[in-house]
Amino acid sequence: MSEPREPQGAADSEGGEDPGGGTRRLPVMEPATPATGPLLTKEPAGTEPPPPPGGGPAGRFWSVRRVPACVVALLLLLVAGAFLYDVTAVRAGRSALGWRRELARQLADRHLDDTWVLAGAAVATALGLWLFVLALTPGLRKELPMRRIHPDVRAGLHRAAAATVLRDRAMEVAGVQSARVRMRRRRARVRALSHFRELDDVRTDLDGVLQDAVSGLGLARPPTVSVRVTRPGRKR
Repeated sequence: MSEPREPQGAADSEGGEDPGGGTRRLPVMEPATPATGPLLTKEPAGTEPPPPPGGGPAGRFWSVRRVPACVVALLLLLVAGAFLYDVTAVRAGRSALGWRRELARQLADRHLDDTWVLAGAAVATALGLWLFVLALTPGLRKELPMRRIHPDVRAGLHRAAAATVLRDRAMEVAGVQSARVRMRRRRARVRALSHFRELDDVRTDLDGVLQDAVSGLGLARPPTVSVRVTRPGRKR
C-alpha cells in the first residue's frame, strides 16, 4: 500500500529535493509592508542641497568711480607737487616762483565780495557737491539687478539686453511690423507698428507677451510696461 504523495507544485513551494537525498529551504518572498514613517534618502558624497529661494535683498550695483577718482587724484597730485617744489626751492635759498607770488598778492588784495573770488568759491562748491553726490549714489544705472537665489551670488542685466529681449518677443506677435523699446529702471516703453489686425487685439496680445517676457527676465524689480500700437505712416 503506497502512501499518498503531495502534488509537485506544493512540494516545490515548500522545499526542494537535494541530490543527496535531503531537502533544502527555498527562499520565500515576503510581502512588502507599508512604510511607517517618511522615507530618508542619503545624498551622494560631495553634493550639497539646493539653496533656499531668496538669498537676500538685491540692491543696485555700486560703481567704482574710476574716472572721477583718477581726475581728482591727478589734480591733487599736480597742485601738491607744484607747491611742494616751490616751498622746497624757497627753503633751499631760491626765490619763489612767479605764479605763487602773484597768487599771494591776489589773495591779499582782493576782497571776499570780488567777482573772481565768488566765482572760484562757486566752482569749488560745485566740485565738492559733485564728489559728495558720487560718494552717496550707487551709479551703474544701466545695470538692472536680478533676483538673488544664492546669498553669495549677485547678477545683473544690462538695460540694452533687456530691451532687446522685449523687442524680440514683441516681434513674435502677429500683426507687429516693427517695435521699439525704451528701457528704464522702473518703466519700459514699447512702441509698435501694426500693418494688419485690429489695434486693440494687437495691444492685448502685446500686453500678455511682454508681461511674460518681463517675468522671465528674473529682475528684482520688474519694470512697468506701457504699450502703444499705431499704424505705419503712408509712403509718399
